[in-house]
Amino acid sequence: MSIIVDENTKLVVSGLTGREGSFHGLRNRDYGTDVVAGVTPGKGGQDVDGIPVFDTIKEAVEQRGANTSMIFVPARFAAAAIDEAIDSGVHTVIAITEGIPVHDMLKTYWKAREAGVRLIGPNCPGVLSPGKANVGIIPAQFFDRGKIGVVSKSGTLTYQIGNELKQAGEGNSTIVGIGGDPIVGSDFIDILKLFEEDPETELIVMVGEIGGDAEERAAEFIAEHITKPVVAYIAGFTAPPGKQMGHAGAIISGSSGTAQAKKEALEAKGVRVGTSPTETAQIAVEVLRGA
Repeated sequence: MSIIVDENTKLVVSGLTGREGSFHGLRNRDYGTDVVAGVTPGKGGQDVDGIPVFDTIKEAVEQRGANTSMIFVPARFAAAAIDEAIDSGVHTVIAITEGIPVHDMLKTYWKAREAGVRLIGPNCPGVLSPGKANVGIIPAQFFDRGKIGVVSKSGTLTYQIGNELKQAGEGNSTIVGIGGDPIVGSDFIDILKLFEEDPETELIVMVGEIGGDAEERAAEFIAEHITKPVVAYIAGFTAPPGKQMGHAGAIISGSSGTAQAKKEALEAKGVRVGTSPTETAQIAVEVLRGA
């Protein structure tokens, strides 16, 4: 097993005819993901390197059996594209686009929840199940198949940790980038639940960052509901208060949301926290091997 994407994923890419959509959509296909269709309004009937393009996601679901949607469209259209995907009948939507207006995403978040559709992102690198499927922009060469599940707000740090694990001879069951915007479709707790239920995942690495309280809430959930070992890393130990660091949601307000506070909350619940991506990977390998 893996979580969210696997060999049964049939992917439709909104924005496949665009520069980034075509580049990453074709890279996903080259990895082995079953990319069954693209969608660009007004360009139905065309194709991108043999992948048929439709005017709507619903057509891709009905004619090509798409069950997963990837959103690669400009921010001002992205929430509407996610809404269209939710209405089309797919069970998973992975939104790569960043900068979607918060007010738009708030409505779309609840729409996905009420429809029972899993939404990953926006502003995320996607989901990779090594050896099975890659949906998004994650560079798959950094990851081998293995027993460690990764859930992260940061794409770049995830790639570094994955590469460290690979060099240590370990691999990953699934890598999930949940996104760094203030409102994302799935949070740490949503993904931790899936890893807890996944028989291929034996250890979980959680990569958080400053701002908000998602990591603190995850710490409470881990203590009460997760039986597998969890190792964490928090980006932003040197971030000054009031300074936004990369992601829209990564900003310290007052005395809350600091990396140190998150580290202490996690360690209080038995989660070991690395001080760097390298140390985090080393701890994960140590715990997995029972050293």
